[in-house]
Amino acid sequence: MPNSDSLAHAHRVNDVVRGGMLYITSDAVAHSWARCIKEHGLDPSEPRRPPVLGSTDLPTRLRRMSAVIDCARYEMTTLYQQLGDPELAVVLTDTDGVILHMVTSQEFERLAQPLGLEVGAVWSEAEVGTNGMGTCVVEAGPVVVQQADHFLSQYTGLTCSAVPIYDPAGQMTAVLDVSSRSVQPQKHLLLLLGMTARMIENRLIDMRFREAHPIHFHSRPEFVYTLHEGKLVVDDSGRILAANRSALMQLEMSHGQLRGAKLEQIFQTTLDDMLERSHRAAFHPIVTYRAHAANRFFAVARLPAGEENGGPPKLAIPTRPRLVPPPSSAALVPAARMNRLPAGPGLPAATFGDPRLVAHLATARRVIAGGTPLLLRAETGAGKEVFARAVHVAGNRSDGPFVAINCASLPDTLIEAELFGYRAGAFTGAEKGGRRGKIMQSDGGTLFLDEIGDMPLPLQARLLRVLDERMVTPLGTDETRPVDFQLISASHRNLADMVAEGTFREDLYYRLAGIELQLPPLRERTDRAEIIRNLLVAEGRSDAAVTTAAWDLLLRHPWPGNLRQLHHVLRSAVALAAGAPLGLEHFPSLGVPTAQPPASPVAPAPEAPVLPPQLAKERQSLVNLLEAQRWNVSHVAKSLGVSRNTLYRRMHKLLIPVTHSG
Repeated sequence: MPNSDSLAHAHRVNDVVRGGMLYITSDAVAHSWARCIKEHGLDPSEPRRPPVLGSTDLPTRLRRMSAVIDCARYEMTTLYQQLGDPELAVVLTDTDGVILHMVTSQEFERLAQPLGLEVGAVWSEAEVGTNGMGTCVVEAGPVVVQQADHFLSQYTGLTCSAVPIYDPAGQMTAVLDVSSRSVQPQKHLLLLLGMTARMIENRLIDMRFREAHPIHFHSRPEFVYTLHEGKLVVDDSGRILAANRSALMQLEMSHGQLRGAKLEQIFQTTLDDMLERSHRAAFHPIVTYRAHAANRFFAVARLPAGEENGGPPKLAIPTRPRLVPPPSSAALVPAARMNRLPAGPGLPAATFGDPRLVAHLATARRVIAGGTPLLLRAETGAGKEVFARAVHVAGNRSDGPFVAINCASLPDTLIEAELFGYRAGAFTGAEKGGRRGKIMQSDGGTLFLDEIGDMPLPLQARLLRVLDERMVTPLGTDETRPVDFQLISASHRNLADMVAEGTFREDLYYRLAGIELQLPPLRERTDRAEIIRNLLVAEGRSDAAVTTAAWDLLLRHPWPGNLRQLHHVLRSAVALAAGAPLGLEHFPSLGVPTAQPPASPVAPAPEAPVLPPQLAKERQSLVNLLEAQRWNVSHVAKSLGVSRNTLYRRMHKLLIPVTHSG
């Protein structure tokens, strides 16, 4: 018998369908509810579980959709790892709403299976009412079905976002969905889903037309070989066989108009001419124009996949935020350059033994080969610059300079001069001979902008212009200078959230986040022991000179200050030990009592508020550290290797009263 919540939900659905209720999340949901009642005869309060295809029908369907599944599998795994939420599933269905493939955690799979979220289940509107997968099939466009938007009350604990996937002929062939228990806004997720769908579509084109010539093009050269590029595939005679969505948009043509047309009807060139010029330019973009028009494009024509003998990757390199690929791709980075790589200031050579970081390096190396910008997101002190240097060393610009600037460490008045440089006498205090800015210094190499989220909005506009034009204008002059660099930026803040709040430019975010990698904090890294050993060696000690209790403490500590804190703690411990084995008494900053006389009383630590388990653990660790330093924020900030402002921000996030500190 339906409970009160189910009945209340059913009344709301019926009121909307009868037109007696004004509020509804979206027209798509309202239309879907009407279909569920009027066409499918469903009752919103009646429990229904989606049917599951049997042992005969499901294998047949999976074989029929094997190409789509193969093209989607890698991208779904990447998207799932990027989202970083164990309580969600990335789901692929066919146009009947049948689940073909799913990427999720074991915990969420066990939770969702009673609801019918499993391979072979049929999630069409006719079977289970309004839901992301089934409604996307009907609407043939992106949809969000949040909790109470579901037609059946039993699914109101889920939020589903879904987008269609189109085959090379322009027909919808599948749906990509993320189903979760989250109630967060889905706009950013829909964007990521859309990008993932386009990547799958590009893979489908590559798979289906391996014997055809791919034509990569865009109106801006830096977007060639990226997700934003237009792609055509043509046969040996130059006749167009298929096009991706970006090509249709840029050329303002439909599939029907493009298919069968000759390349010279689209551009002022032939296939043979474009192939010859592309080869001569080492497969860098060449200039071409629309036929019978003055629109300029940059294009590259290539031989079919089976005949390629080098050059950039055949598959378009994605330029949307992404995370870890399967570990097998780690082989792309030479092992000798992966395990031990140069570090940033204040840290010894870096160790990358954690599988996620190894995979991240492989991914980063792939995408920077095509000049795609890289955005790193990680907690303060987690080694963003160390990782960026490793990417630089592993890339094709390793012989060029690596130039780093921390946007959070400079006053607003100096960031512009640091980035763009200035001529002599440009402002009071300027160097007599002027100065080349960091951007010009990075010419031919890598520019690393750390804590990019702290860049003032006016400067964000100037940086965006530089990224678009690849020209720099120093302060105090009208002279522009060309510059070529690989951009890597980083932040401990969520730039997508800042975009939603209006504190970071959306257009700049998508120029920075060609690919976004989430670096794990020290407490989550599997190579913690090796990191500690290397740091001890750098300080002239070995792990043999550490007691068992102290070693256990080092491995179990949550390290809110990450690598920077670990380095400071070990350096201090080595100094305190004065040659003796490192014991618990040498780590007072970790909340371990020392043999010294007790200090004068201080105010008790604030009562811990209710926080998620991970944040609660981090909060307690930071409170312990503050207590050990008698709530001297300057000393704690120094031990963590961060600024006072950064520490204050962290205390505010963890609900540690700043007024308590001294």
